[in-house]
Amino acid sequence: MRTHDSTLFIPGGTSGIGLALAVALHERGSTVVVGGRRRDALERIRADHPGIDTVEIDTTDPASVDAAVAEVLGRHPDLDGLVTMAGIMGVEDWVDDPAAALASAERIVETNLLGPLRLVARLSEHLQSRPEATIMTVSSGLAFAPLAPTPTYNATKAAIHQFSETLRLQLAATSVCVVELVPPAVQTSILPGQETSDWAMPLQEFVDEVMELLESQPDAHEIQVERVKFLRYGEARGDYDEVVRTLNTLDVHAH
Repeated sequence: MRTHDSTLFIPGGTSGIGLALAVALHERGSTVVVGGRRRDALERIRADHPGIDTVEIDTTDPASVDAAVAEVLGRHPDLDGLVTMAGIMGVEDWVDDPAAALASAERIVETNLLGPLRLVARLSEHLQSRPEATIMTVSSGLAFAPLAPTPTYNATKAAIHQFSETLRLQLAATSVCVVELVPPAVQTSILPGQETSDWAMPLQEFVDEVMELLESQPDAHEIQVERVKFLRYGEARGDYDEVVRTLNTLDVHAH
């Protein structure tokens, strides 16, 4: 993935990892379009980061996806990259409150799984028309080792991993490469208190390492900062059970 002269659409880029990545790519010379649901957040991005374009989009709404993609392509017909950043996380109790857990699960699946699929479906044909293009998906270290309080989040990220693997096979003969970003816990607001948690990686440190990896490994299939490898390779190392035990000493309920 080129970091300096691409034209990239980043739905879900109004905060956290998405916004930090959008700013870093823009600073390196790429044209960046950030998508999000909240108009006030989009206006703030335009004010704080002149040159970054924005578009309203709700990836849980197919009509919104269609309208936003049409708007982006109308302004940026040279679009050659999609970063499917939108995602939510929720703590669920399937033992004592399965009804609430199901309601949470449905929201998470709609955003984390169906949202990226809609975006890829809507932009696949256009990206294949470009001489060189990238689809970047965003999974998680929790795709490879489960955090007990967040079962549906874990499951959607595992699905994104396998979707990415398979999409890469299907697009192998085209101009589109598929790159999977695999974050560890990062200091963002995805869960209450995580922004200041000592068990999460500082946001700027994460994005700096991601940018270094993108630039030094332009043909990588997965972008893995060093910190996520503990989760990513537990099964391969043969210490999966220990990884799961260690991961689940985190007191997520306290945050």
